[in-house]
Amino acid sequence: MDKHYAVEYYYKVKWGHQEEFLALFLKNHFPLLKKQVESGRMVSVDIVAPRYHQTEEARWDYRVTIVFQDVNHALKGDSAELKKQLYPDQETFKREEQRRFEILEAHWDTPITPVDPEK
Repeated sequence: MDKHYAVEYYYKVKWGHQEEFLALFLKNHFPLLKKQVESGRMVSVDIVAPRYHQTEEARWDYRVTIVFQDVNHALKGDSAELKKQLYPDQETFKREEQRRFEILEAHWDTPITPVDPEK
């Protein structure tokens, strides 16, 4: 049986736009992720923000950790049809998603592997 596959998605937002980014993320992207959890493609989605400040070069504003059923479920997946179902007003959806990426300074994805300290 395949093991779950986890990826951390980091978002660094232009300073002063963190609340706007989060509002757009929760409105337009998070519902897509929740639907994929419901469908079984993903096991869980977790969103966190750092409690304290970091140095600017190390700063990130939001980390979204997604646990997929397995690596195949992570690699397969097309949410285009789901986006049309969830967001019938595609013009607004596309405009808001463009804005979300306009205020983004950096974004990176990090697949993670558990480390067993007993080995």
